[in-house]
Amino acid sequence: MPTKQKDIITKSAELPAAILQLTVEAGIHARDSLPENKILKKTGRYWHMLGPGLTTGASDDDPSGVLTYSQTGAKYGFNLLWMAPLTFPLMAVIQEMCARIGLVTGRGLAGNIRVHFNKKILYMCTTLLFIANSINIGADLGAMAKAMQLLIPHLNFAALVIGFSLLSLGLQIFTPYARYARYLKWLALVLLSYVFSTLMANLDWSDVLRHAVVPQLTFDKEQMILICAILGTTISPYLFFWQTSQEVEEQILLGKTTLRQRRTLTSKEDISNMRVDVWSGMFLSNLVMFFIIAACGALLYKNGITEITSAAQAAEALRPFAGDATYYLFAIGIIGTGLLAIPVLAGSSSYAIAESLRWKEGLYRNLSQAHAFYGMIIISMMVGLAINFLGIDPINALIYSAVANGLIAPPILLLIVLMSSNRKIMGRWTNKPFTTFIGWFVCLMMFAAGLAAIYSMF
Repeated sequence: MPTKQKDIITKSAELPAAILQLTVEAGIHARDSLPENKILKKTGRYWHMLGPGLTTGASDDDPSGVLTYSQTGAKYGFNLLWMAPLTFPLMAVIQEMCARIGLVTGRGLAGNIRVHFNKKILYMCTTLLFIANSINIGADLGAMAKAMQLLIPHLNFAALVIGFSLLSLGLQIFTPYARYARYLKWLALVLLSYVFSTLMANLDWSDVLRHAVVPQLTFDKEQMILICAILGTTISPYLFFWQTSQEVEEQILLGKTTLRQRRTLTSKEDISNMRVDVWSGMFLSNLVMFFIIAACGALLYKNGITEITSAAQAAEALRPFAGDATYYLFAIGIIGTGLLAIPVLAGSSSYAIAESLRWKEGLYRNLSQAHAFYGMIIISMMVGLAINFLGIDPINALIYSAVANGLIAPPILLLIVLMSSNRKIMGRWTNKPFTTFIGWFVCLMMFAAGLAAIYSMF
């Protein structure tokens, strides 16, 4: 057979295989280009960017916050819904400043204040922070125990409070930071239970949205106190310290174990990823606040239930009007947010005190490497635990905590704005003028809220 004919036959035999190969490759490329796969990849990248900002924002909706939002809805219906969209950008701007300080300086917030300002201010603020956080931990532990009793009524309250305390301590002390951070990140998703519980309640959403954009104020004393409580709950000092220190922890997790390594040039990508994380976390926090106020405003206020004294009572009160699903989701949310918030409360106190006194600190260290740091976490937890057995009224405890936060927030915010605007400290990553303006506005607003919280006690 002539050579030319042989080549034609050979190529003809190879043709089906070649077509098959091209078809397979085309199929692979088509599969990879499917919109669903692009969405999954983008979702994966987005989830990977989330970290300290998400957990910080989620921890803001602790059981004490849930109580504040529930009482707001029960007392005034939808009238204060506008507070959720208003506080979102304010909260996000402040937390972004804190995160940027941590990223650029490689130090926590208290460590930076110690280096650049008078230590007496720092010692006063950290002492008040420890007191406020310990009270808040006690209120949250009690709320979690009550919520668990809603799900399993025969369980003992004291045993539950002690059990939750030990569980939280065990996770903080004996779980490696990398794994612990993942737990907190996934636990943040429990906040969606409040969104689902509200969606099941069949609200009049046109009325809800109208109140979300049109402020309605009566200027009575009780409403002013609730507004101050909302501001104190959303823009809380413990969030400032936790956010900054967690940015440092994340850098250490990436191998930047020394201060010099952490203070190397911060990239534009680092700042961009941090902003996505922080604004996402604050959005989730305020979204949950919005849905809780909406649910209680629609179901409790309209049915004459205007006094809520605990987060668990809010869940019970919702049950007759919204059904079992809303009741169980609300109760589960209280437990989940407590498990998320308590470590943040205890940890932020410990970071602040350890950095102020130059102790070895950080959740990336084990107990033997940072006795004093973990000791402060244990003491804070024990004080919170004891509050549940001293007969202290939880509402009064939260008022005292709010007053302490009202005293701490303005001076700490002042220092945050000054540091984040200082080119010697922040280099090229100083605040933009509008960011600084928002920072000063929040300082003044929180100063007014602090005065109002103090006034409410007399």
